Amino acid sequence: MVTNPEWFDHPTNLVDLWEDSARSFADRPLFGTRGTDGYFHWVTYGEVAGRVHALRAGLACLGVGPGDAVGFIANNRPEWAIAAFATFGLGARFVPMYEAELPSVWRYILQDAEVKVLMVAGQKVLEMLGDRSDLSALEHVVVIDGGGEDSLAVLEQVGRGSPVAAHHPDPMDVATLIYTSGTTGEPKGVLLTHGNFTTNCQAGRHLYPFLGPEDRSLSILPWAHVYGQTGELYHFISFGGSIGVAGGPASIANDLIEVRPTYLITVPRVFNRIYDGVWASLRDHGGLKLKLFEAAVAAARRKRETGRSGLKFRLLDKLVFQKVRDRFGGRLCGALSGSAKMNVEIAQFFFDIGIPVYDCYGLTETSPAVSMNCPSAHKLGSVGRPVEKVTVVIDRSRVDDDSGEGEIIVYGPNVMLGYHNKPQATADVMTSDGGFRTGDRGKLDEDGFLHITGRFKEQYKLENGKYVFPGAVEEEIKLIPYVLNVMVFGEGRAFNECLVVPDLARLRQHGKELGLSVDPEAMLLADDAIGRQVRHLVGLDIANHLLGRFASYEIPRRFHFAVEDFTVANGLLTQTLKLKRKAVMERFADLLQGAGDETLDSL
Repeated sequence: MVTNPEWFDHPTNLVDLWEDSARSFADRPLFGTRGTDGYFHWVTYGEVAGRVHALRAGLACLGVGPGDAVGFIANNRPEWAIAAFATFGLGARFVPMYEAELPSVWRYILQDAEVKVLMVAGQKVLEMLGDRSDLSALEHVVVIDGGGEDSLAVLEQVGRGSPVAAHHPDPMDVATLIYTSGTTGEPKGVLLTHGNFTTNCQAGRHLYPFLGPEDRSLSILPWAHVYGQTGELYHFISFGGSIGVAGGPASIANDLIEVRPTYLITVPRVFNRIYDGVWASLRDHGGLKLKLFEAAVAAARRKRETGRSGLKFRLLDKLVFQKVRDRFGGRLCGALSGSAKMNVEIAQFFFDIGIPVYDCYGLTETSPAVSMNCPSAHKLGSVGRPVEKVTVVIDRSRVDDDSGEGEIIVYGPNVMLGYHNKPQATADVMTSDGGFRTGDRGKLDEDGFLHITGRFKEQYKLENGKYVFPGAVEEEIKLIPYVLNVMVFGEGRAFNECLVVPDLARLRQHGKELGLSVDPEAMLLADDAIGRQVRHLVGLDIANHLLGRFASYEIPRRFHFAVEDFTVANGLLTQTLKLKRKAVMERFADLLQGAGDETLDSL
């Protein structure tokens, strides 16, 4: 990372960012969590500040100081932020880990980061971690939901009796070690500085200046990942906003209604599922409800094209679209979406109903924001313009066509220091003048908007010499209601093939409504003429869905079906829900090496 003194404006570190807001918004709510009584309960900035002071002093009593590493294994909760800001105030490094992670990954991170003090959610995590005798740097383990001498409550109590003034780090001091999810190989610890985070927050703040203390988010993304950490936690704190903590995937629908967020930091899958659910429900009901919805969509399209709303749109908006907005709590006025690009049709739908969803782009190594759409400058299909103080260069050396595309290289105060203990891996991605090679393929259009077209490490070549970027094809297939998950592959093959995980629960429900007695799992996987015919029809339906959206050589012609979904728990997805392609190929090797069913002879 090449530095420029002009990059850093107050606050230049996360301690200042926190203390500024804790003073300015002391009586305002900060975090809301669901209590044992079933309701959300809120704590204020001032209450959290008191716990930060106590824990900072408690950690100091355990010997934590500048340069030390404090680990944290727990889901999003107020103690996550309390531990982070207490750590920063000692000049130490915060090392967050996912609670739903393999113990072997925890152990790797604890060893690599040389964690001195570790905080864990509860006794269960401690038991999963197992023997700690080989973790030579680890001196203390603190249990958050514990009642013994090693509990967080006791450590805070100790700290209240021995207050310690906050250390205010330099912007180039390391704040956090975030370990990449490791789709290939072992995780890499990304060294992110205080200046990385604060400049990224400031860039977002300037693009969304209308957000303020009255705004609220529902925390869906893990703060252990950089997108949730910067885009939501630090950003919302910077303007005095509040954050309700979702209980988990199963409770999000109820949490949205109760927390009533005004702005979400999320991923496309949340909106894809709601869009799909709305249409599926209406098609099932049919009749007047479906006709009203279709009329409302048409009226919204006319409003967008003409700029005039009219009485018909206003009436249909109240009757129809308000019900969709109510699913988000009724106050949501927008969202920032990352991790993958929103489907343009779905994004347009949410714009039309009054919930604009803005695509952004970034990586762990860029803290994360590189580019961002916003109300004052957006273009559907793009991931926005580079944020302030960040420069994007398109390196054409890896592309031999006239598309204008190339590898995206990022320069600016958001670029990491490097990978911890991995000088060669750092050298592989950093240019001599301080740029970060993202490995992503893209282009800048005439208006300066960035478009992502693929990922170089995922691309492969078909037998005919054509290159394929499978991610975009997969995202489109996953929009089909009965598809739970999918992987497209075909390196060195005559055509693309596709592994499909069908949504059996949805298919069973649909079959029940139609009065069918045959189980969809048996029907899809049967090794007989009926099974082959069903798979042929499903494959044909998927291919027809892709026609007109992708080149013919990109559309799969052979389909395989599996019952086991791709999840974090079974090691087929990363914590940020990215596909571990090698792991999927290995898990389903016998199935994918078989002949499968060639559903399409030609396109």
